[in-house]
Amino acid sequence: MFDNLRFLHYGDGWKLSSMVSRLTAQLLPTPGEHKLLEILWRIGEGNIDDIIAAAEQGPRRNYKTVQTMLRIMERKRLVTHRVCGRAFIYQALVARSRIGRLSIRTLLERHFGGSRSELLLNLLEEEPIDSTELRDLEELIRRQRLAHRFRAGK
Repeated sequence: MFDNLRFLHYGDGWKLSSMVSRLTAQLLPTPGEHKLLEILWRIGEGNIDDIIAAAEQGPRRNYKTVQTMLRIMERKRLVTHRVCGRAFIYQALVARSRIGRLSIRTLLERHFGGSRSELLLNLLEEEPIDSTELRDLEELIRRQRLAHRFRAGK
Protein backbone atom coordinates (compact mmCIF):
# COMPACT_ATOMS: atom_id res chain seq x y z
CA MET A 1 0.00 0.00 0.00
CA PHE A 2 2.76 2.50 0.93
CA ASP A 3 5.64 0.87 -0.93
CA ASN A 4 5.37 3.32 -3.83
CA LEU A 5 5.22 6.61 -1.94
CA ARG A 6 5.96 9.70 -3.99
CA PHE A 7 8.35 12.31 -2.68
CA LEU A 8 8.11 15.94 -3.73
CA HIS A 9 11.17 18.16 -4.05
CA TYR A 10 11.29 20.52 -1.08
CA GLY A 11 14.08 23.09 -0.90
CA ASP A 12 17.29 21.20 -0.24
CA GLY A 13 15.55 17.87 0.44
CA TRP A 14 12.49 15.79 -0.30
CA LYS A 15 9.04 15.95 1.24
CA LEU A 16 6.20 13.47 1.36
CA SER A 17 2.98 14.72 -0.13
CA SER A 18 0.66 15.95 2.62
CA MET A 19 -2.08 13.47 1.68
CA VAL A 20 0.29 10.54 2.03
CA SER A 21 1.66 11.83 5.33
CA ARG A 22 -1.87 12.14 6.76
CA LEU A 23 -2.65 8.56 5.71
CA THR A 24 0.63 7.36 7.17
CA ALA A 25 -0.03 9.10 10.49
CA GLN A 26 -3.47 7.47 10.73
CA LEU A 27 -1.97 4.00 10.32
CA LEU A 28 0.88 4.45 12.76
CA PRO A 29 0.26 2.73 16.07
CA THR A 30 0.11 4.75 19.25
CA PRO A 31 2.82 3.92 21.82
CA GLY A 32 0.42 1.55 23.62
CA GLU A 33 -0.58 -0.14 20.37
CA HIS A 34 3.07 -0.46 19.43
CA LYS A 35 3.76 -2.31 22.69
CA LEU A 36 0.99 -4.79 21.87
CA LEU A 37 2.38 -5.21 18.34
CA GLU A 38 5.84 -5.87 19.80
CA ILE A 39 4.33 -8.64 21.91
CA LEU A 40 2.47 -10.15 18.95
CA TRP A 41 5.57 -10.00 16.75
CA ARG A 42 7.47 -11.83 19.49
CA ILE A 43 4.89 -14.53 20.31
CA GLY A 44 3.32 -14.83 16.86
CA GLU A 45 -0.28 -15.04 18.02
CA GLY A 46 -2.26 -15.34 21.21
CA ASN A 47 -5.43 -14.61 23.10
CA ILE A 48 -5.69 -11.62 25.40
CA ASP A 49 -4.43 -13.59 28.41
CA ASP A 50 -1.39 -14.73 26.38
CA ILE A 51 -0.66 -11.15 25.34
CA ILE A 52 -0.97 -9.86 28.91
CA ALA A 53 1.27 -12.66 30.21
CA ALA A 54 3.89 -11.93 27.52
CA ALA A 55 4.22 -8.28 28.55
CA GLU A 56 7.68 -8.27 30.08
CA GLN A 57 7.76 -5.05 32.05
CA GLY A 58 5.61 -2.51 33.77
CA PRO A 59 2.35 -3.01 35.61
CA ARG A 60 0.04 -5.81 34.56
CA ARG A 61 -2.36 -4.61 31.89
CA ASN A 62 -6.11 -4.67 32.39
CA TYR A 63 -7.91 -7.32 30.31
CA LYS A 64 -10.67 -4.94 29.11
CA THR A 65 -8.14 -2.24 28.20
CA VAL A 66 -6.13 -4.68 26.07
CA GLN A 67 -9.34 -5.98 24.49
CA THR A 68 -10.42 -2.44 23.56
CA MET A 69 -7.00 -1.58 22.17
CA LEU A 70 -6.98 -4.74 20.04
CA ARG A 71 -10.43 -3.84 18.63
CA ILE A 72 -9.16 -0.39 17.69
CA MET A 73 -6.06 -1.96 16.16
CA GLU A 74 -8.28 -4.25 14.09
CA ARG A 75 -10.14 -1.22 12.72
CA LYS A 76 -6.77 0.28 11.81
CA ARG A 77 -5.84 -3.07 10.20
CA LEU A 78 -2.84 -3.53 12.43
CA VAL A 79 -4.05 -6.88 13.82
CA THR A 80 -6.56 -9.56 12.95
CA HIS A 81 -8.17 -12.35 14.91
CA ARG A 82 -9.62 -15.80 14.48
CA VAL A 83 -12.05 -17.54 16.79
CA CYS A 84 -10.90 -20.60 18.71
CA GLY A 85 -13.72 -21.85 20.93
CA ARG A 86 -14.79 -18.81 22.92
CA ALA A 87 -11.45 -17.02 22.62
CA PHE A 88 -10.19 -14.62 19.98
CA ILE A 89 -6.66 -15.41 18.84
CA TYR A 90 -4.91 -12.23 17.71
CA GLN A 91 -2.11 -11.90 15.19
CA ALA A 92 -0.27 -8.87 13.79
CA LEU A 93 -1.25 -7.93 10.25
CA VAL A 94 1.63 -5.53 9.69
CA ALA A 95 5.30 -6.35 9.61
CA ARG A 96 7.68 -4.70 12.02
CA SER A 97 9.67 -3.38 9.05
CA ARG A 98 6.61 -1.62 7.60
CA ILE A 99 5.87 0.14 10.89
CA GLY A 100 9.53 1.12 11.10
CA ARG A 101 9.45 2.63 7.60
CA LEU A 102 6.21 4.50 8.30
CA SER A 103 7.60 5.81 11.59
CA ILE A 104 10.75 7.09 9.94
CA ARG A 105 8.76 8.75 7.14
CA THR A 106 6.55 10.45 9.71
CA LEU A 107 9.57 11.57 11.75
CA LEU A 108 11.16 12.93 8.58
CA GLU A 109 8.04 14.86 7.63
CA ARG A 110 7.22 16.26 11.07
CA HIS A 111 10.66 17.20 12.32
CA PHE A 112 12.90 17.69 9.29
CA GLY A 113 10.59 19.17 6.66
CA GLY A 114 10.87 15.96 4.67
CA SER A 115 14.61 16.43 4.19
CA ARG A 116 16.54 13.19 4.50
CA SER A 117 19.83 15.07 4.45
CA GLU A 118 18.72 17.19 7.45
CA LEU A 119 17.89 14.04 9.39
CA LEU A 120 21.23 12.46 8.56
CA LEU A 121 23.17 15.63 9.39
CA ASN A 122 21.34 15.88 12.71
CA LEU A 123 22.21 12.28 13.57
CA LEU A 124 25.86 12.72 12.60
CA GLU A 125 26.24 15.97 14.55
CA GLU A 126 24.40 14.90 17.71
CA GLU A 127 25.43 11.28 18.20
CA PRO A 128 28.96 9.90 18.43
CA ILE A 129 29.71 7.57 15.55
CA ASP A 130 32.64 5.19 15.33
CA SER A 131 34.79 4.80 12.22
CA THR A 132 33.32 1.38 11.33
CA GLU A 133 29.78 2.72 11.33
CA LEU A 134 30.91 5.75 9.33
CA ARG A 135 32.53 3.47 6.71
CA ASP A 136 29.29 1.48 6.53
CA LEU A 137 27.32 4.67 5.91
CA GLU A 138 29.78 5.75 3.21
CA GLU A 139 29.39 2.36 1.52
CA LEU A 140 25.58 2.66 1.61
CA ILE A 141 25.82 6.10 0.02
CA ARG A 142 28.15 4.76 -2.69
CA ARG A 143 25.68 1.94 -3.46
CA GLN A 144 22.80 4.42 -3.64
CA ARG A 145 24.77 6.59 -6.08
CA LEU A 146 25.50 3.58 -8.28
CA ALA A 147 21.87 2.46 -8.19
CA HIS A 148 20.74 5.99 -9.07
CA ARG A 149 23.15 6.16 -12.03
CA PHE A 150 21.99 2.74 -13.19
CA ARG A 151 18.32 3.78 -13.03
CA ALA A 152 19.10 7.01 -14.84
CA GLY A 153 20.89 5.06 -17.58
CA LYS A 154 24.28 6.70 -17.09
